[in-house]
Amino acid sequence: MALSTRVWGAGKRLLLAGALLLTYVLFAAAAMRIALKTRDVVVPPLDGLNLKVEEARRVDAAVPAGKIISQDPQPGLQTRRERSVKVWVSAGPRSNVVPALLGESERTAQLRVQQDGLQLASLAEIRSADYPAGTVVAQNPSARTNGSQVALLINRGERGVTYVMPDLIGVNGDRAADLLRTRGFRVSVVGDHPYPGVPAGIVLRQSPQGGFQVAPGDPISLEVSR
Repeated sequence: MALSTRVWGAGKRLLLAGALLLTYVLFAAAAMRIALKTRDVVVPPLDGLNLKVEEARRVDAAVPAGKIISQDPQPGLQTRRERSVKVWVSAGPRSNVVPALLGESERTAQLRVQQDGLQLASLAEIRSADYPAGTVVAQNPSARTNGSQVALLINRGERGVTYVMPDLIGVNGDRAADLLRTRGFRVSVVGDHPYPGVPAGIVLRQSPQGGFQVAPGDPISLEVSR
């Protein structure tokens, strides 16, 4: 009696284990079927349509190379059976080699960036006497690396000495012009205008106006009374 009881108990455990294994296999198969089905797409009917693949591929960072990126007519539209359907294929994300731009002028560097299909990410400036003015002194990323955009650092040259333009209205024009010329400014006395009650040679107007920043070599014009 004890032997038959033990046999019966072992049989029940074996039967339960088999049922659990069968349940696991069924659930695994169902889950795999669902996972595969989510990747399925409905193939549109192409009978009678002329499929035309455009040779020029389009760069796209989101669509992998070789995949269709767009079509004409659009999906869901009705069209004649004899009409051609154009599709454009993705070339994948652009991957260009960044050129060496150090030492190039700002204009030349920007043209090379454009010609190589890159984007100018940013343009920063410094003022230094260590590099030629108007040239690229740094770039990111560095040359001969792959990238889609580049940032440039341009040297604007060392800032020269500047002065605040004085207010010369009412001052003798000849003496003011001589003083400014000794500081390196280019001064011209223009247009003698009669002005009642004002002695001859007095500054009536000036350009630039008082308070403006000026540097040696800048032109200054003075209009004086007659």
